[in-house]
Amino acid sequence: MSGDHASLPVAARVRRLEERLIEAGVTSDAELDSAVADFLDQASPTNGARVVARAWSSGAYRARLLGNANTALHELGLSMGGGLQEQRLRVVENTPTEHNVVVCTLCSCYPLALLGPSPSWYKYEAYRSAVVRDPRAVLVEFGLHLDQDVQITVWDSSAETRYMVLPQRPTGTDDWSEPELAELVTREGLIGTSAV
Repeated sequence: MSGDHASLPVAARVRRLEERLIEAGVTSDAELDSAVADFLDQASPTNGARVVARAWSSGAYRARLLGNANTALHELGLSMGGGLQEQRLRVVENTPTEHNVVVCTLCSCYPLALLGPSPSWYKYEAYRSAVVRDPRAVLVEFGLHLDQDVQITVWDSSAETRYMVLPQRPTGTDDWSEPELAELVTREGLIGTSAV
């Protein structure tokens, strides 16, 4: 299966809904395209980095983020929106003994609003199948070498639930501001294929 959503039943249902809205005069193709473009302009890995920096800086925010990520996002003016219903976000935390990595085995479901457009490799079947079978080997291919005693959990995103990794805060950053911390966070760290 390719990473193209157009072949999925939900894509056909969405297009039928769009066509009905256009036929009823509620919107137009141009307005729909504009709304999508506006959303994509705001979707960026800097959003996810801001969330991580806040969680690193505030234990209370971190607890709220891990407990109910969607609610915690609203505190920063962010959301998993972009449609009539907000997608569920679950944030999973890396620790010295646990490492998390995200995949979508069916296609390429991904928290676009927080991570921006997905990297091309995230959509490839080779990544999607290999990271489930042997995540440690895949992480090594990305240059991330974890100790053998570190447990790796692979989280499978879906149309209903997206995942984002909360990386471990780097040592020596105790006095750093949130903007400085956010500069450390990469899209790959938010997926789990990098330490940060």
